[in-house]
Amino acid sequence: MKKIRKAICSYVLNRLEKINLSGKLLVMQIFCVILPIFITDAVIIGIAVTGERQLVRQDMENTAGVVKYLISDHVNSAALFAQNIYSNRYVNEFISKNFVSELDYYNSQLEFIRDSLYPISMHVEFNGAVIYADNKGIVNGGYFKRLSMAEGKDWYKGLMEGNSDVIVGVEYAQKGDAYTRKFFLAQKMDYYNKGKGRDVLYVEMDYSAIQRHIVNGNYKSKVYVCDGDAVLFSNDGKGGLLMPFASFEAKAGKEDTVTSLLNLYGSEYVIYVLPPEATVLDKMRDKLPWILLLAGLNIFLPYAFMKLMNQSIIRRIFELRNAFGAVKEDELSLIPEISGKDEISELMESYNVMAQRMNLLIQTVFKNKLYQQEMDIARQKAELLALRSQINPHFLFNALESIRMHSVLKQENETADMVEKLALMQRQNVEWGDFVTVKEETNFILAYLELQKYRFGEKLSYVIDIEEECMDYMVPKLTLVTFVENACVHGIENRSGVGWIFLRGRHEKEKRGIVFEIEDTGNGMDEETCREIQEKMNSVTLDMIKESTHIGILNAVLRLKMAEKERVRFTVESEENVGTIVTIVISQRH
Repeated sequence: MKKIRKAICSYVLNRLEKINLSGKLLVMQIFCVILPIFITDAVIIGIAVTGERQLVRQDMENTAGVVKYLISDHVNSAALFAQNIYSNRYVNEFISKNFVSELDYYNSQLEFIRDSLYPISMHVEFNGAVIYADNKGIVNGGYFKRLSMAEGKDWYKGLMEGNSDVIVGVEYAQKGDAYTRKFFLAQKMDYYNKGKGRDVLYVEMDYSAIQRHIVNGNYKSKVYVCDGDAVLFSNDGKGGLLMPFASFEAKAGKEDTVTSLLNLYGSEYVIYVLPPEATVLDKMRDKLPWILLLAGLNIFLPYAFMKLMNQSIIRRIFELRNAFGAVKEDELSLIPEISGKDEISELMESYNVMAQRMNLLIQTVFKNKLYQQEMDIARQKAELLALRSQINPHFLFNALESIRMHSVLKQENETADMVEKLALMQRQNVEWGDFVTVKEETNFILAYLELQKYRFGEKLSYVIDIEEECMDYMVPKLTLVTFVENACVHGIENRSGVGWIFLRGRHEKEKRGIVFEIEDTGNGMDEETCREIQEKMNSVTLDMIKESTHIGILNAVLRLKMAEKERVRFTVESEENVGTIVTIVISQRH
């Protein structure tokens, strides 16, 4: 854990060191002031929003519980009434009695109602109760009807086909001259004839009373009591006693909707409580001006103060930096006006003292040193010209041309061809400037190798493979040919069999530069000699060339290093009786 913390701190410090001072102050302002305030405000708002949502959710759940209790209470009252009628001996005897005439039924009904107080026992919130009896002597009307009046209805079929003695349901059925919504409880009347009787008690609960209780509940949320997709009760003000049941559609698809199952004697209903239309965000939107004002006070005031502090620091740091920038000129400039009494002001005063002393030193020491360096550079250029003259003897050109003409006159064509190639090489040497293209240097090497083939015959073979991309690259003249000449003399000359010389040039993106390879299949050298030569090539100086008896390779190496400003590296690989490879890597010029 300690190593991880140390690595993280090291990484952060490295990143901060690459940012300027104004950037550091901005980072400090963001991470130490603005971000903590923003996070704190966000957490507080988040807690408030979450708490408000929990309160709304709890209120919705309470609403669902109240509605569930309200409906259950009505149904339980109806069920209690039905149970009393179900087990009442007088009721069961009356519906089973054999009536000889309609008058007999009428008189018996009046007597039954007077003695049993049947109407008084009916709950105040019932719209009525009807017993459908399998008795042909009953005259339809009032509290009793023949069973044939109920046999074709869905609720009767459901009661008879089900396993329960009681069912609760809703229907949109005709009542009088109009259709109306009905909320009912049906009870089998087989107390004294268990499992065999077909008589039923139909209790119609007061639908309007239940709907009125739900509407007058003043709930904050919309409440829907549904049987499948049909809305039985709601407080949205759209339903009515005489209207068919509406469809619930997709309102229940909301994530925040509270649902509660209502089981009434085997019938499943669902209570949906929708979120209030005025959400938490709506309430926050009402207070948006105060929230924005608070955010402005918490963020923009610290930002403005930090901005002024940044300017106080950065402005004087820039003045100090600009003053140090005068180091590139002949003297250091002084800071004319120093404001403030803090550490930066003390640093600026110390700089002025240092600049005055440095200006004195520049006048007495630096200019003299600069003059001495200019003299040294001039001397190096003169010595470089002297080095070039060692491999650039102009006087040979005329002599070679005379020899070639003499050979032509005597019909010594092979000799004349050799002298012509040598003269061509000498003419290019004289006419070329300090730098040539790789293509021109390659043509020179080709002429040189063809000339050497006259000397070595079939003993010498060569391959030149240089990418076209490298041909326009500029190199000091007579540098690559020096390495080829060294390969011929030290590699091929002492070899008894056939020898090969390979000159390769390519552009490598990995090394970001040009790579030349000069390879021979000569006798090679031991590891110690190879290492010494490589060290000399990579550390060559003018003094080393003066002291060396073999200046060819070192001359070419030094001119390459001077031309490329030390952007060149040399590698020598060799194996005895196998050959030698010299690799030259020139970094890409910007």
